[in-house]
Amino acid sequence: MTLRIVATGGTFDKHYNELTGVLGFSDSHLPAVIARTRMTVPVELDVLPLLDSLDMQDADRARVLAACQRAQENAIVIIHGTDTMRETAAVLGAANLGKTIVLTGAMIPYEIANSDALFNLGVAVGVAQVLPAGVYVAMNGQVFPWDNVQKNKTAGVFQTL
Repeated sequence: MTLRIVATGGTFDKHYNELTGVLGFSDSHLPAVIARTRMTVPVELDVLPLLDSLDMQDADRARVLAACQRAQENAIVIIHGTDTMRETAAVLGAANLGKTIVLTGAMIPYEIANSDALFNLGVAVGVAQVLPAGVYVAMNGQVFPWDNVQKNKTAGVFQTL
């Protein structure tokens, strides 16, 4: 089995600029993250334009869908911003691609201490290999069907509707 990881940005992939104190995007962390995990499953990485999910538009979601459609792999993990993860999951769920697609992200950027990025990625990679075809969200050690999840912005966690 080969796994595809699609990077779209989000907090997971943000970089901290120590000169300005601003979080933003440059190159994806995913090549280094994949190496650090020591995964033995073959991985193909697809880096799309990196965006904060609040900046994602319909055309960006169509780009994510197209990446999933053209993927040869049946197991796909999408790194996505948490604020509109459910909206992108809905686009993918409606497409009914017959693949296992798991969206995940982070509340704290990968390169910042105490980030949840590696943990969330690990959960997503593991479940993408064993769940039946469908679209899921993996956050906070839980896995949710795409149409039964919401971000609790007060608590900073994902939960069922």
